Amino acid sequence: MATAKNGKTSKRVKASSTPSVSASATLSSSLPADFTVPSLTLANGRKVADVLQGRLAALQDLALTLKHIHWNVVGSHFMSVHKMLDTQHAGVVAMVDELAERIATLGGVPSGLAGRLVATRSWDDYSLDRADAVAHLGALDLVYQGVITDHRKAIDDTDKPDTVSSDVLVGQTATLELYHWFVRSHLASADGTSTTGRAATETTAARRALTGK
Repeated sequence: MATAKNGKTSKRVKASSTPSVSASATLSSSLPADFTVPSLTLANGRKVADVLQGRLAALQDLALTLKHIHWNVVGSHFMSVHKMLDTQHAGVVAMVDELAERIATLGGVPSGLAGRLVATRSWDDYSLDRADAVAHLGALDLVYQGVITDHRKAIDDTDKPDTVSSDVLVGQTATLELYHWFVRSHLASADGTSTTGRAATETTAARRALTGK
């Protein structure tokens, strides 16, 4: 009990460190915000955020694939490929974070949940487990082709409504193409031809890279 200035006693109320939340308040939402960046319409902000979410999911999958290959390469090129892929993995993870923050800036809700990635993706899991490093590089060549092709399309899809987001994708594509070159250089001959040819599947590309057939 405490004594008030008027001489009467009063109860001391303990302050709560946890703010009260009404039962009707929204705890969590995957709906876009009612704002976006200045000069963009809400419709365009949401459209661009959706495009970026698709690229975020693809890069998450690429990061997982790179680490999977990093763990499962064997053979005479093991150490060089093992180390190269670790560097590429770190770079792709940074791209994922960059896209997630851009989506949030646009008023979207970036998702990195594995279940949502699997539910929304249009591609299958990577095809190889433990295999020779050269075989993995043959398969990874196709993985990079798909990711880069879709990133370039996303550049076109975002360029008119939001050049800032498009520029983010341009910078990422330049780095992805550099990583792809590192991979392809292991598969190329002096005359510029690739051992994988125009293989349509990862397993075919892996077999051609390893055997030349």
